[in-house]
Amino acid sequence: MSIENVPTIQQSDLLSAIITPPNEEVEEIVNNINSAFEYWDSVKYKECPEGITPTQLWTYVKAARLKSTIMVWKRYGVSLTLTNSMQRMCHEFDMNWGGSWGASSIIDDDNKEQYLVGSLMEEAIFSSQMEGAATTRKVAKEMLRRQITPKDKSQQMISNNYQTIQFIVAHKDTPLSPELLMHVHRLMTENTMPNQEDAGRFRQNDDVVVENGITHEIVHTPPAFGEIPCFVDDLCTFFNEKNAHQFIHPIIRGFIIHFMISYVHPFVDGNGRTARALFYWYMLKQGYWLTEYLSISRVIAKSKKSYEKAFLYSEADNMDIGYFVAYNMKVLQQSFKQLQQYIKRKQEEKKAANRFLHIGDINARQAQIIKIFVDDPKAVITVGDMQTKFLISPTTAKTDIIGLMNRGILTEISFNKVKKGYIKGDKFESTLASI
Repeated sequence: MSIENVPTIQQSDLLSAIITPPNEEVEEIVNNINSAFEYWDSVKYKECPEGITPTQLWTYVKAARLKSTIMVWKRYGVSLTLTNSMQRMCHEFDMNWGGSWGASSIIDDDNKEQYLVGSLMEEAIFSSQMEGAATTRKVAKEMLRRQITPKDKSQQMISNNYQTIQFIVAHKDTPLSPELLMHVHRLMTENTMPNQEDAGRFRQNDDVVVENGITHEIVHTPPAFGEIPCFVDDLCTFFNEKNAHQFIHPIIRGFIIHFMISYVHPFVDGNGRTARALFYWYMLKQGYWLTEYLSISRVIAKSKKSYEKAFLYSEADNMDIGYFVAYNMKVLQQSFKQLQQYIKRKQEEKKAANRFLHIGDINARQAQIIKIFVDDPKAVITVGDMQTKFLISPTTAKTDIIGLMNRGILTEISFNKVKKGYIKGDKFESTLASI
């Protein structure tokens, strides 16, 4: 994926743009550009006032950015233009899902575990699919729910990712160390690397480059492998420090961690998955509990080109990672919106199922089972299906089903000599008609 280079700006022109701001009309255009943190390839097509060329407009854009640029990783010259919209969104995230005060107001206690398991699976599946795992979401979820042994590399990638996320959740308060970083990478890449010795080991040469998956064009050459030990030490300090000399909002620090791992590429493979896992870890470490319930990689996977461009734009524009931060801000915003929609849908489904409680002498799970057949009269369920849907034991699932069978609401069918399924029973319609 090639991108157009930014135009060369003379220092005298840039200084002039800083000293003499543009008129209000141009300034409004510049503010809108920087609010969305657009790159040159879209800025050059903006409709400019008479007398202002695209290059001049870009000069004003860069001048405005310089006023709020901070250095975030001096060794590699990585800077960040911190915009008003970034800071505003950080505040909104803090108000919506930072700390513990809002936990019960967003996710009710009865469904927390169910939502959590589902979101962890989604994160594992989409993060792996972004790196080439060719397994459908349905097959992957079935494998994870039933703890089926992975059958191929794609399934192994997803299984590894799921196990890694669970490890991170359990160790979210543990300080990051080089050994722990390698352990996370080993968990993420076990049995998926061409050379198994590379799992959990920093790369030992400079043969690694980032290519376009289709054209095989080299889009990024990481720093020399000899720099990795020093980088990892700096990364651990950045990850662990509590009272940094320069305050950077925790969410933005998480994005910096994500970017830097991808940029330095400390491993032969699996850097993207590891970077996203470290961001996830850092967010939990900083008290953003709702991160566990967000499927961030699902949003990234559906906008993968924009994700990749955010890296390329940053590197092409003098290592200003404002592009990467702005993109990921939108990802978090979209992930939170999707979670709200998901919770609302589940609450509506539960509310719709609760009317079947009027049948009498059935529990809430049985009411939801009835709703399955109301929505799809030709549905077939199994004990395993209900076990994974409700996160209950096989015995409890079987008891629920037998209770409905005894009333003629469900009936049993045989798939083979061992496996049984359940469909609508003879008294399904008449029982529902009574309410």
